[in-house]
Amino acid sequence: MAINDNVLAACHSRSVRKVVSCLSTCIFPDNTTYPIDETMVHNGPPHSSNYGYSYAKRMIDVLNRGYHEQHGRTFTSVIPCNVFGPRDNYSLQSSHVIPALVRRMDDAMRNGDATFTVLGSGKPLRQFIYSLDLAKLFLWVLRSYDSVEPIILSVDESDEVTISAVAEAIKEAYGYQGTLVYDTSKADGQYKKTASNRKLRSLYKDFTFTPFEEAIRDTVKWFRENREIART
Repeated sequence: MAINDNVLAACHSRSVRKVVSCLSTCIFPDNTTYPIDETMVHNGPPHSSNYGYSYAKRMIDVLNRGYHEQHGRTFTSVIPCNVFGPRDNYSLQSSHVIPALVRRMDDAMRNGDATFTVLGSGKPLRQFIYSLDLAKLFLWVLRSYDSVEPIILSVDESDEVTISAVAEAIKEAYGYQGTLVYDTSKADGQYKKTASNRKLRSLYKDFTFTPFEEAIRDTVKWFRENREIART
């Protein structure tokens, strides 16, 4: 919250006209209906695993509205679904699901492991957006979206995939010949957080998302070629 306050206060003091901040789909209420949309950000407590982070991110929306009402600033925010791609954080201690699986699969390939363990049941559902697609949408928001209301930047609801499907796509991209096993003693986290991109589709009708399997292949290719300089 201190970061949010300092950044937006500094922008206001320098008369910055437009600021695009980044929220997250994990800020939405845990007890909700699906798909979630931009009107539901403040409709109840978030999942307990994201409590502090979620409320800090929600406060950006509050600040954006305040700066607009009091000072006329166009400070807005985007809500991406899960992001992945080249130059991600591939640390085994702090990375998100796709970069973690890519890094561990790379290790398994190097070690000749006969099995590869996926933490959890593999059943939770997620929407994933390729980082290059998200970058294009960020620029579109900066140049063409002039509302302080948040906007979800997500692939379509039909593009939601299970974690097991993610693991299988990474396995195929690597050409891994071993067996995937699922450690159900590990927590799955929130089962789903399906987001609606109806607002985005209504405003940017011709945007085309990179197909998931293609984006996974590009990500794996980048990591294999840049492992020594990647954030690991």
